[in-house]
Order: sequence, then C-alpha cells, then structure tokens
Amino acid sequence: MGTRDPAEAKRLLALKLAEVEERWSNLRRGERPLSPEEIDREAAAIGERFRRQLEAAPYESVDWDLNVGATLWKEPTPAEVVAQMFEPAAAKVVEDKQRSRQRKLCYYFVDLHLTGKELFLHRDDREKVARAATIELQRAVQDRQAYLLGKAEVRPNANESSALRPVAALLTFEMIIQGWLVEKKPNQKTEYTWRRVMKELSRFLGHDDARRVRAENLVEWKADLLAKELKAKTIRDSKLAPVRAIFQWAVDNRKLDANPAARINIDLKARSSEKRRGYTDDEAKIILQAARGEREAHKRWVPWVCAYTGARISEICQLRSEDIKQIDGIWCIAFAAEAGSLKNVNSERVVPVHSALEEEGFRKFATAVRTGPLFADLAPDRFGSRGGTGTKILSRWIRSLGVTDKRISPNHSWRHRLKTLGRRNGLALDILDAMTGHGRKTVADTYGEFPPDAMLRELSKIPQIKF
Repeated sequence: MGTRDPAEAKRLLALKLAEVEERWSNLRRGERPLSPEEIDREAAAIGERFRRQLEAAPYESVDWDLNVGATLWKEPTPAEVVAQMFEPAAAKVVEDKQRSRQRKLCYYFVDLHLTGKELFLHRDDREKVARAATIELQRAVQDRQAYLLGKAEVRPNANESSALRPVAALLTFEMIIQGWLVEKKPNQKTEYTWRRVMKELSRFLGHDDARRVRAENLVEWKADLLAKELKAKTIRDSKLAPVRAIFQWAVDNRKLDANPAARINIDLKARSSEKRRGYTDDEAKIILQAARGEREAHKRWVPWVCAYTGARISEICQLRSEDIKQIDGIWCIAFAAEAGSLKNVNSERVVPVHSALEEEGFRKFATAVRTGPLFADLAPDRFGSRGGTGTKILSRWIRSLGVTDKRISPNHSWRHRLKTLGRRNGLALDILDAMTGHGRKTVADTYGEFPPDAMLRELSKIPQIKF
C-alpha cells in the first residue's frame, strides 16, 4: 500500500478491495447500458480525477481549450451552417481539427477511466459519458484558471453553454444544515449527532463546500470508516444516512444539482454470532431478581416494565406519574410525546399494566408519585432527556450482572423477547406491533383503534416469569 502506517494501510486496502470488487462485478456483467444516474456518476469521477491532476501541478500547461470545449458537442444551427459556407476554408479546417483533437482527448480520459474499472459500454453510452465528462473537464479547467488569476470560481451556464457566469456563493455544510433544521425541526439529539457527522465528513474531506463533494469522496470516506473497524450498520445508519438526508434537502431546495450520497450504501451481512437476540428466561430472571434488591427507582422498576411491555428503556425512563392512568376502567401506561422525545409517530401509544407488574407493585409505586417524573433520580442528559441517561446507566448495570453475550443489547433485547413470546403464545400480530410501537404493516392496519380491553386480552397471554 506504499505506507508503513498500519491504520493508513487498512484504509488504502479497503479502497483497493472495493475497486477490485467493482472491476470483477463489471467483468461479470459484460457490456451493458448505463442509466442516466450512472452516466453522471462516471462523468463526475472522470472530472474529479482530472481535477486532482491539475491540483497536483497547477502551473503546468493544460491541453484543453475552454472555447472549443464550450461547443464541443453542439450541433450547428441552420443559420450557423449558412454562415460557415462563407468562412475561409482554411479557418474552417483549423476549427474542425481543434474540435476533432479535443474530442479525441475527451475520449482518452473516458476510455482511461472505463478501462480501469473494466466497464464495457455500448457505443452510444460511451459518447454520452464523453459529453457529460466534457462539462466536468470544463469546470476543472475553469476552476484552475480562476485560482491562478485569484478570481472567483466560474462555471458554464446551464442554459448558454458558450457563456460563463459566476458560481453561487460558497455552499457550506452549515448553510445546508441551517435550512434543513428550519424545515425538518428535528429533536436536539438528532441535531447534535447529525452536525457531528457532517463535521467528521468535513475533517475527512479537508473542506466543507457541499458543491465540491463527489460520490467518489463518499466512497473513500466509507472505506476509511471500515478501516477504522466501525460496524457496517453504524456506517449505514449513523454516518451515510444523515449525510444523504441533508444533501437531499439541498437538492430538493435547489441548492445542489445532485445528491452525491444518493447511491452510496453498504452491504450488511450479519454473522450469526453477531445477530441481536432477546433475553432467555434465565437471563430475564437474573436481571429481574437483581432489580428487586435495588433501591434506586430506575433500576428497581424500569427492567420490570421493559419485560412486560416491550417498550424502549428510554421511553420508560421519561414516564410521568400522570402517564399511569385508567382508561375504560383498565390501568394503562401511556407513552406520550409530552413526557419526552419518542422515536416516531407509532411510538405514541397506550399499553395495559400486565398482571405481573400489578402483583410486583409497580402501580402502587407510580401512583405514590403525586406529579412529575417517575424516575426523578435520573438526571437529564445534555438534551434534557432522562431516557438518554437511563439507557447508559442500565446498560452498564445489566452487564455488571454477568449478562455479557455480545448478541444481547441490554436495552433492546427486552423488545426482542416480547416479540418472541408474542409469537409463541399466539398474540394478534397487529396488536403486538401496536404494543411495541412498530409501524403498521398494511393500510388496513391503520384503520380503527386499539382499545385497552383488546390489548389487555392479548397481553395477558404473555406468561409471568416463574422464580
């Protein structure tokens, strides 16, 4: 890999492996047509490669004529054909030679790129890539000239290919984020984590200009994250997804022409040894018995509520006394947005109090709190959420009990367990989904309500854990 730094070698190796795999994939498919998106992507890659060559030697002469490039593929209008008839023959010959030479140069860049990727195109697609690549090559040369002259960057006008116009002011990541925040109104935690991801990307790229980001840059970033041994799911859901969403907002609002992250993804191949699972009966007993001996309210009650509702730990930690109430004569736990942030619209729901919780004394504990948070012993985190604090504390506490299997998620495995018990004991699946706050599977599921008596009928099928 040309380096003695192990971390850098891993990063470069990941890039090389991705490149080799792409070449094999192209060889297997043989000659094939390209979609418009693929043509744009390949053209952008050609332009980026050329741009890097220019940046490496900015003061060397470039064998690319901007005036010729501006009309390289433009067919003459009838008026221009008539005008050419009266031009001196020698001038026309010179012009034709310039155009021919520059087209050959353009095809040279295209073929060099396609050969390197073992990508075989139909004749028509090869010309389409060359036409699209011309725009990228023009931009690269224009940017170089502007840099050398100390002027603002210029790009071809989309409506008048032979003219030049100043590029819009710098479009920073922060400018996009601000617009996205105004429209989407995410919660504090999402804003914080997504800003952090964009800062990570900026550090990797060495700039924060959204207009300079290419798909190839994001592929390299993905490879770098893999080399740092981040899990594929983390890269997909916590890194690529936020970048894709923020850039898509910029496209939708006419800030960017295309989303460079639109087709950047990662293949998730979960190993059986890494697949998340629910708690077994023995593991559940260990945790619930330990909870009985705890004095801190969150350790005493949150695991028990998890075991018999399948709710997220963060949802339970932010419960208030007013969320434990009677509905149609049935004691229920209401997971409401007023108590704190919920994951999605389906997360706002009501779940009856299971008989095991009633016998354990949970309702007595909850009604003893006159008003406000049930777990006031949990300090809110930086986003004002008791759920965030409780999730971390309880995760460490459960691990300290000897439940150390990596396939166990201390917080989420309760949800897996309830789903398993629901299937084993024949709960109605739509009601089981409603209890856990999962999305509706069909349009029919969105009709009507889930009354407490129907939910209690199904929840009662979940047996109590025997100690």
